[in-house]
Amino acid sequence: MTLKEKQQEIVEEFAFLEDWEQKYEYIIDLGKELKGLPEDKKTETNLIKGCQSKVWIDAEFKDGKLYFNADSDGILPKGIISLLVSIYNGHTTQEILDSDFEFISQIGLQEFLSPSRANGLMAMTKQIKFYAVAYQLKK
Repeated sequence: MTLKEKQQEIVEEFAFLEDWEQKYEYIIDLGKELKGLPEDKKTETNLIKGCQSKVWIDAEFKDGKLYFNADSDGILPKGIISLLVSIYNGHTTQEILDSDFEFISQIGLQEFLSPSRANGLMAMTKQIKFYAVAYQLKK
């Protein structure tokens, strides 16, 4: 499935949810499915700056694609990073660099987050792009 298709799938899933309480529950449930990071990966290097909660993301480049693993000490940020990981996992650096985050606007996520959580969301998206740039340069 392409990155755009994954993003569209999320937009469609959110469209079925009637209100923001259901959307928050959905995001929290996504976080519960995230396998998390081992303690040795919860380092300062993997910590996303700008998040109210602690959010860590690690990336591995394998067979020409990036694979992300993440964790958070907060239930909502864990769900948000889980959502992002599910979309961007297993794609090439170029696919990630060429992608946009328009789906976030389409599902209205940023509008319903507190300013500090919205900043955290933007920091998470920037970190994913940063990993794509870093591994693109290593190729």
